Amino acid sequence: MGAVLGCLAAQVACCFGSAACSMCCACCPSCKNSTASRIGYAVLLLLGVIVACIMLTPVVRDLLMSIPYFCTAPDNELAWLHDGSLVSEATCNLLAGYSAVYRICFGYACFFFLMMIIMIYVKSSKDPRAGIQNGFWGFKFLIIVAIIVAAFFIPNSAAFEEAWMIIGLIGAFIFIIIQLVLLIDFAHTWNESWVEKMEDGNSKGWYFALLFFTILMYLVSITGVVLLYVYYTQPHECGLNKFFISFNMIACIIISVVSILPKIQEAQPRSGLLQASVITMYVIYLTWSAMSSQPGRECNPSLTQIIHPTNPGNATLIGTTPAPTVQSSAMDAESILGLALFILCVLYASIRTANTNNMSKLTGSNEFSSFTSEKVLIDEKPKEASGDEEEGYGQKVVDNEEDGVAYSYSFFHFMFFLAALYIMMTLTSWYNPKADQVYHYNASWPAVWVKISSSWLCIVLYTWTLIAPVVLSNRDFS
Repeated sequence: MGAVLGCLAAQVACCFGSAACSMCCACCPSCKNSTASRIGYAVLLLLGVIVACIMLTPVVRDLLMSIPYFCTAPDNELAWLHDGSLVSEATCNLLAGYSAVYRICFGYACFFFLMMIIMIYVKSSKDPRAGIQNGFWGFKFLIIVAIIVAAFFIPNSAAFEEAWMIIGLIGAFIFIIIQLVLLIDFAHTWNESWVEKMEDGNSKGWYFALLFFTILMYLVSITGVVLLYVYYTQPHECGLNKFFISFNMIACIIISVVSILPKIQEAQPRSGLLQASVITMYVIYLTWSAMSSQPGRECNPSLTQIIHPTNPGNATLIGTTPAPTVQSSAMDAESILGLALFILCVLYASIRTANTNNMSKLTGSNEFSSFTSEKVLIDEKPKEASGDEEEGYGQKVVDNEEDGVAYSYSFFHFMFFLAALYIMMTLTSWYNPKADQVYHYNASWPAVWVKISSSWLCIVLYTWTLIAPVVLSNRDFS
């Protein structure tokens, strides 16, 4: 009984005080304070994404329409509020669909932007503002809810949605660039680390590891290209898809050749095909993602059509089935699976981007690298960690930020601010508020061009990292 009360007291302190949150499980491994906080913010954002996805489904709108005198009267006459104002169908459009997603993400973006401002230049957990970062979760949740509720009172005008869409486009584009930069840096770091280990000892083992993963990723990429040609093109149709696949395939071949040129190898001795294979596989993935976002099914077969093709006796090809209606395209099983993977990737990218190593790489500053850097999410040896453990029942939380923060608080919230905008634009298929189609998740031409442009930008950025040391030989790129 005492353990239960102690656990409840700890959770109350976490929700309405500056104490860090933990799980009510004494056998759970100890967790760092910085890790617990980042997981908490990820959970907050995940809740918002789930609600936004629910708002996109036709079920919500149908439920609102079924409420008597809310949108329309049972006899389809217009309904009126008690103060005499008209409740039209626009009211339901505000509470469901793209408008609802815009307002939910508006609330989250405002919250993370506010936290970003508050947390500027926090260097350790001794700063009073660190308590706000790591605690008061109940108040944070209430603040987010309050901002979202207030956002629904914003008039359903084209001016607000268009302005917010432009802000979302800018923020999402910045988020994409940051993730591309870190992906390329990851590829270089991976190769350099394994080459260094190969040179230090056990050269044969690390050499075969490098060779195995390089060949594996190229095989996956080649298989992807073949499947894209088979399922996303037709002999006399789908010219744009053919261009996307061919152009990106040729570009990937070029960057692979460039990465092993003598001039490049002289300037970057550890440049090789491993990095190029990582970029190639990611570019092929973006190519598929772009083509799978096309409206209609002429050149964009569904997963069901690919697995169970139409009977050849009907003389109907996979890619020539009629385009689905707006209602049938809303959040099917394929979209839900893709959305779940997308959310996990965005949350992981947002959390890891803000650590001190990546922060230093993005800003070009070594200021953050002097702080304690967190290498793992769960501390296996909490007694060796700096800082004190939070007293209480259940899981122990270690304060590992007394000497220096494990990640930039302000930049962390900036990344979540951008993530909220990126999620908003992705859920609405980079939607234009003037468009007349709704509930058409993940299928629009803006989404196609954003994704394919991201693949081209990835190629350009990686190519620049290869040729920059050669072109600008007087600069240090180490």
